[in-house]
Amino acid sequence: MGSASVAGAARQSLGPVGVYLPIPFTSTPPVSLQREAVVRLERAGYRTAWVNETVGGRDPLVQLALLLPAAERMTFGTGVANIWARAPQTAHGAAAMLAQAYPGRLVLGLGSGYPQQAAAVGREWTSPLAAMRDYLERMAAPTMTPALEASYPRLVAANGPKMIALARDMADGALPAGLPPAFTAQARDALGPDKLLAVGLSVITDTADRETARARARDAVSTSLSRSWYAATIARLGYPDQEIAAVGDELVSAIVAHGDPESIAATVAAHLAAGADHVILLPPAGGGGADLMTGVGQLEQLAPALLQPR
Repeated sequence: MGSASVAGAARQSLGPVGVYLPIPFTSTPPVSLQREAVVRLERAGYRTAWVNETVGGRDPLVQLALLLPAAERMTFGTGVANIWARAPQTAHGAAAMLAQAYPGRLVLGLGSGYPQQAAAVGREWTSPLAAMRDYLERMAAPTMTPALEASYPRLVAANGPKMIALARDMADGALPAGLPPAFTAQARDALGPDKLLAVGLSVITDTADRETARARARDAVSTSLSRSWYAATIARLGYPDQEIAAVGDELVSAIVAHGDPESIAATVAAHLAAGADHVILLPPAGGGGADLMTGVGQLEQLAPALLQPR
């Protein structure tokens, strides 16, 4: 199946809105609770769930092998599988086997992560762009073992123009996260119409106190802006220096969805209008099983506003 066909099929299976399971990097709730979370999210109407990776700890491909049977039709994605954690041939073999067992229900998101993640598994950190290019080439290279007859979309975590271009040229699409709709529009222009664009959107899911939600959203944006590359990216999108320095309301609302369900739905709609095929809600991650189910409950409350036809 060609790249455009793979991306097109994934566009249909993902649907416009998906969710990360609210599981932290620092702990892993019991599999039984994760399965319960998947059942509840599917029942609420979400068509796609995503999982993260703790390098040297939780393996997202094993995690999906355990969660896929719990859902009836839900699609699952890795957001992201870290390229330092496993050989590219191993990643392809695992993903192909899952895709063969659950056709049309797997999206493999790949990311280059951070130097400490490479160090955690005894790997030498190199240029993220070069490492990702080499990884994708090796995934596609023939091996001594006959390849499984199964296709699945591959997305590249990409928050900059060079990685977006690599996603366009060597993968089925891109998976940027934590950036406003203006970046989504730029990514769509760079990718072209046929590639898949899934966008990670941070969301404050506790909508009971609007002012508290706004304060938490501003704190999250302020933390992101403390990274020089992130502040430079926001500046290139045309936000004035004063707005960036003050962490203004307009910037906060564009980067972190918060407030009442209708406000959150409006931010999702802005990314879809800017060219996203799929928006992934990134809820706050708690510290254990109870927090997981609390997060699921909040996502259930948001579902009617997010999933109604537009």
